[in-house]
Amino acid sequence: MTSITHPGSKNFRSLLRPIVMGVATATFWVAAAHAAPSVSRLTPPSELFSSGNAAPVIARFLPGQRFDLQATLRPEDTSKTITSVRFAIDGKRVEGTVALRDCATGCNTDIPKNAAIATMRAVTVAKQGPHTFSVNGTQSDGQTVTATGNFEVVPLIVGGQKIKNIIIMLGDGMGAAQRTAARIVSGGYAQGKVITPLAMDTFPVTGMVKTASLNSVVTDSAPGMTAYVSGNKNNNNEEGVFPDDTTDVFDNPRIEYLSEYLHRTQGKALGLVTTSDVFDATPAGNAVHTSSRGAGTGIVDQYLDDRGLTGLAVLMGGGRKWFLPASTPGSERGDKTDYEFSGTDLHTSEIVKRWGAAPGKIDKDRDLLADFQSAGFRYAADKTALDAIDASKTDRLLGLFSYSNMNVALDKIDGRRNKQKGIGGRVVDDFGLPDQPMLDEMTVKALAVLERQKNGFVLMVEGASIDKQAHNMDTERWLLDTIEFDRATRVAQEFARRRGDTLVIVTADHECSGAALIGGSLVSDARLQELVREGGAANVRDKVVGIYEKAGFPKYRMARDGYPETTDIDYRLLVGYGANSDRFEDWRTNDKPLKDSQQPFIKTEPLSAYPAGPMVRDTDGKYMVTGQVPGSSAVHTATDIPLSAFGPGAWAFTGVMDNTDVFFKLAQASLRGAVIPEGLMAKPALGRRRP
Repeated sequence: MTSITHPGSKNFRSLLRPIVMGVATATFWVAAAHAAPSVSRLTPPSELFSSGNAAPVIARFLPGQRFDLQATLRPEDTSKTITSVRFAIDGKRVEGTVALRDCATGCNTDIPKNAAIATMRAVTVAKQGPHTFSVNGTQSDGQTVTATGNFEVVPLIVGGQKIKNIIIMLGDGMGAAQRTAARIVSGGYAQGKVITPLAMDTFPVTGMVKTASLNSVVTDSAPGMTAYVSGNKNNNNEEGVFPDDTTDVFDNPRIEYLSEYLHRTQGKALGLVTTSDVFDATPAGNAVHTSSRGAGTGIVDQYLDDRGLTGLAVLMGGGRKWFLPASTPGSERGDKTDYEFSGTDLHTSEIVKRWGAAPGKIDKDRDLLADFQSAGFRYAADKTALDAIDASKTDRLLGLFSYSNMNVALDKIDGRRNKQKGIGGRVVDDFGLPDQPMLDEMTVKALAVLERQKNGFVLMVEGASIDKQAHNMDTERWLLDTIEFDRATRVAQEFARRRGDTLVIVTADHECSGAALIGGSLVSDARLQELVREGGAANVRDKVVGIYEKAGFPKYRMARDGYPETTDIDYRLLVGYGANSDRFEDWRTNDKPLKDSQQPFIKTEPLSAYPAGPMVRDTDGKYMVTGQVPGSSAVHTATDIPLSAFGPGAWAFTGVMDNTDVFFKLAQASLRGAVIPEGLMAKPALGRRRP
């Protein structure tokens, strides 16, 4: 007798609900003399499996987009095993190899040792519309179990102009408050009107994006990014994969990225530019498949090893520490964060066979920098070297401008200005990195290289430390990084305006810190310093914070380099936080950033002397702001974030959309042509007859 279970069912009646398997008959659950095996996880995720409800549909794919099927099957007791498994879509068996992973080792602790994980790799479905899929497993005593889920292949329609290039400008952690703050500081106001708008504010179309991940209303950067480029939700910390029950962070069920899909079907190239370490969640969330965003060695190895899948042509940012052999000072390569797919294990060897992925190798002593150059990538270690590269003769470019995250805009600009005065660059000199490019300079070079790609490209440009410095509640540092990001956005906009075949979106993966523009200072900077010396909330808060009309219009003066001459102005903009840890506040710019734990030389002087957290900084004013969250940093919030679009296909990005919707709008414009949403189409005037 076939026994059908629904592990996620809410009540007994749901167990009696017939499961349609695409045949004329339906089998009902019947209590057997012996308990049947069960299915505790079915992938892709679906409400049909977890709750018995057909809606909402969780997993969605493009026609022909590749994804993995997987199920975790548990025998009735320790004396039984799972002997065979098959998958079906719309009642028709999926032909191919089903890899059975024995959970005696390598599975999560809550999974029985005799459980089995069944996987089919790189499945595709061309037919558009809703689909059901099922797994059927047989236990060693002959009993069977079936579970059913659903997914959708999203219909694409014939549109207008097809776009050749996609540029995703990603301000990490950049919510509406961060955008507004950058506008106030860089653009200025005259009687309530902005004098000089941000580049992103001149994009003709803006919508709002819902950012929840697969397992939380508050996402981190990994699923926040991958939703835009895979069309699916990931768990927090996971990139381009669905969750599974194994401990291997590189064997999870995969979802094909936009870069992989468009490289496979159209030959497009991929470019990744960031101010973070290149292994970080946002850049990796465009090209790397892992359930651990922290697996640095394997992540950067995949960039090169799987460039044949992604079309990677440009990679720029920080992160040199992952490219140097483990014996080199500053290297953080390690075998524990590397990957290797065994040829004798079907569970992982099918990734190589079906996806065409590289088998990998546990090799902490790999000289990845040399391997990139051997593969034809021109390498730049600083701005001078980047400027010297002739983009007209360069097809592939690697730029690594720091050992980990690059220094932020405030400190890079301070270094450049001090260098012009013939004095030290302070923070950038402390890091030993006095010659780092700005994000807009990196974007110019990336576009110059990618423009040579005859089939077009997908480029992701990240302003990473908007988020990192919002975590630190370092207002001036995230604010200038937002300005730096907007300058890069202007480069992308001008590129798209010149060409006419490029779609640019500017958005964020999530908001960080609950930033709030609470008003303006009531006092001059000199008076503020006096009040800080006097100390306490009565001075540093009550005599400083101007709200409503007392906030006025802070007037920052912009230097020729495009950044404020100083952020310590009279009657400055004041920023508070709603998702903050405890901190001290004195409203003035900090000379040094907080310690960055990802930097390999953080324990040596002079970096070892940098402040460790917000409770050991700005203490002279004796004004402590009690936080809403534990720990020593601000956190991400669940707040919707703005998205603005420019170029052919821009009008699709209106209203309130899920982050996964963005993927299908980008794909629609690239594959079938730009469309205008029905609600925006011109309608006949009222009272006028059609001819």
